[in-house]
Amino acid sequence: MATETVSPACTGSSLLQPISEIINLPLDQVNFVVCQLFALLTAFWFRLYLHPSKTSPFVRHVVATLLGLYFALFCFGWYALHFLVQSGLTYGIMILTGVEHMHKYCLVVALGYLSFCQITRVYVFDYGMYSADFTGPMMVITQKITSLAFEIHDGMCRKEEQLTPNQKLLAIRRMPSLLEYFSYNCNFMGILAGPTSSYNDYIAFIEGTPCRHNKDHQTNGKTNGRHKQDPSPNVIVRKLATCFFSLMVFLSVCKVFPVERNIDDDFIANTPFYAQVVYLYLSMLTTRPKYYFVWTLADAINNAAGFGFNGYNSDGSPRWDLISNLRITDIEFATSFKMFLDNWNIQTAHWLKRVCYERCPYNPTAATFILSAMWHGAYPGYYLTFLTGIVVTLAARAMRHNVRPYFLGSPSHKLLYDGITWAGTQIAICYTVVPFVLLSVGPSMKFYRSWYFSVHIGCVLLAVALPVKPRHLRLKEAPVLSHQDSTDGHCNQKTKAT
Repeated sequence: MATETVSPACTGSSLLQPISEIINLPLDQVNFVVCQLFALLTAFWFRLYLHPSKTSPFVRHVVATLLGLYFALFCFGWYALHFLVQSGLTYGIMILTGVEHMHKYCLVVALGYLSFCQITRVYVFDYGMYSADFTGPMMVITQKITSLAFEIHDGMCRKEEQLTPNQKLLAIRRMPSLLEYFSYNCNFMGILAGPTSSYNDYIAFIEGTPCRHNKDHQTNGKTNGRHKQDPSPNVIVRKLATCFFSLMVFLSVCKVFPVERNIDDDFIANTPFYAQVVYLYLSMLTTRPKYYFVWTLADAINNAAGFGFNGYNSDGSPRWDLISNLRITDIEFATSFKMFLDNWNIQTAHWLKRVCYERCPYNPTAATFILSAMWHGAYPGYYLTFLTGIVVTLAARAMRHNVRPYFLGSPSHKLLYDGITWAGTQIAICYTVVPFVLLSVGPSMKFYRSWYFSVHIGCVLLAVALPVKPRHLRLKEAPVLSHQDSTDGHCNQKTKAT
């Protein structure tokens, strides 16, 4: 029975089919997890035996690329060729077109190719497939391609005074070689689940040179003038423990609170509204541990290879969160919509900010949400989620700017404000993300109708009624974040203005 249900959906290796049948999980998911675990072991070997002090960057590039392509072939079979086609097309654009418009062409081609693959997968092959699919890695590759193109444009076309401090740090002054390009896009540490990193950070890791944004860090933790950039075993163990706990929670609790029950006719008709609100929170809460598992494991793989060093804390302890994709505590206790988004899928948020939000001259908030929806895929539910996210973001920003100052007079008032905004943020997030899980228009609209579109209506009224300063005035009042600020922002998330 297991063979009949999983084989048609998996184009990768069938070597692990017996394990898939024993544990009753789809073969493509088994392949994915096994490859990630093997990548973790390979990462330790890569750091110990191909350390920059022992071998050349060329060898490290070749090994990282070949291993990444092998893992991709094992998981996705011939579909992995899409990774090479997408990367090859855009590299040709970078070489053949001028740097003045190259970034725009790469954005259109990379995003267009990704969208084509997502549409064919959804509407031609298997609508609603939750299993691992080949467009997942392509989403990360798209981020890397477009980030690289914009950073080359900044470094080789724009004048220094036209760049923000963050763009100056990320700017690339020479065209990458073909090997460097494919190594950046397809290395074994990030080919399956990311996360995205800046090209300069990746090259610094391969070559064994200190990351430029760590040069100004305090000297705590240095030995003989050199950064100690090998991770402590405790860092890896802690992240692997988080992975294990997240996986156990997901496997044991997810089926207890199915999201689909939120649109069950009997549930809607016979359950008090307050109980529906509680169930919505619990059902959406149980969907998050699978992301915690995948992203934390990906982070641990990179750290095991020696990638992810981010300087030192004030007590001198090393930080290994340069390319971390989430901060679980800040997500679960977020007191604003922005705080939740700032700590969820962090590298994607950085990509959206650097490629779209900072560069879009008109309504950057809406443009960023639309780009995010296009990047995520072809399911209508994604667009409903991100369109809802626009009005929720505008309302949350208006509320914070107009209401929060009245609660800062005393610790008790601030605590009351944090409690109210935590509850409001969690419900708003759950309400917004339901279509992202349900995928289709019909079920999503049924859910929103059962809530009488109350959050939509309330957010529109708040956004219209409460004044907010225009973005260009807010930017004049607030200092521009540097690259290190963007990676160190979790230290003051609770004091950020939305």
